[in-house]
Amino acid sequence: LSRRSRILIAREDGAGSGMMLKLVLSTMALAALAGSAFSQQAERPQVSQCQLIAEGLPQVQYANFTPPPSGAPALTLAQVQEDVVITFVGHSTFQIDTPGGISIATDFNGWLRTSRTPDVVTMNKAHSSHYTLNPDPAIGAVLHGWNEAQPGEAIQHRLVVGDAYIRNVSTDIRSWGGTMEPNGNSIFVFEVAGLCIGHLGHLHHELTDTHYGEIGRLDIVMVPVDGGLTLGADSMSRIVKRLRSAVILPMHRRGPPIETFLSMFDDSFDTQISENRGFTVSMRTLPKKPLILVLQGV
Repeated sequence: LSRRSRILIAREDGAGSGMMLKLVLSTMALAALAGSAFSQQAERPQVSQCQLIAEGLPQVQYANFTPPPSGAPALTLAQVQEDVVITFVGHSTFQIDTPGGISIATDFNGWLRTSRTPDVVTMNKAHSSHYTLNPDPAIGAVLHGWNEAQPGEAIQHRLVVGDAYIRNVSTDIRSWGGTMEPNGNSIFVFEVAGLCIGHLGHLHHELTDTHYGEIGRLDIVMVPVDGGLTLGADSMSRIVKRLRSAVILPMHRRGPPIETFLSMFDDSFDTQISENRGFTVSMRTLPKKPLILVLQGV
């Protein structure tokens, strides 16, 4: 099958953007899903694994892991693929490589090059450094964080590609004239191998309770820390503290030194200046204390 034909689009039939959901999937279940998600017969995920459960949520079906049939060899821990590789390409672009071999690029602009042609790219339109209107046609899925057909209306993405489930939460952006444009930015959430990875995009305002409910749990969050082009350090630090992610990855680092952002946090957060552009992470290796990890790059 071609890369494009392997893309399965899953649309959730929820009762609205405020609905809080959860997908019960173990790491083993995700590994099993990775082998079948390219099949046209693969079922779409019923609900997100990273969102909270609302009381009385109607008609929810939870995914479950079915053990191998009797006599089949059991999976060992070593056979469960769980490592995710995250690489800081530059500015707001990260490359996420899943255990199943899917590559995702965030805020893809076409000139910051990833190590391979991505299967999926996400974009935001605040500035041309966050999107391109001429992506490589070999990219299987190009996800805009804004609604091209109905400006001002929220765009909704619910996409399964291999072992990754990708969704978005719309937020507003400031236009060049200084007014707020409704739903012009998206926070993209990537659910891979049990991890919930969020990219805040070009976030221009603090989040509401509804936003936090739609986002749900983020084990890893990519945060713009420019100090003003998006949000000031104080406002952005409040968002980070409320999300309570295990790993915080500063991005969009133009503007004030990153020390301004780091100074917003006390010793309940660890800080590490990495010598590398990337790292490998899994559910089992997440730090127990929140870590602000500054990867190499600008």
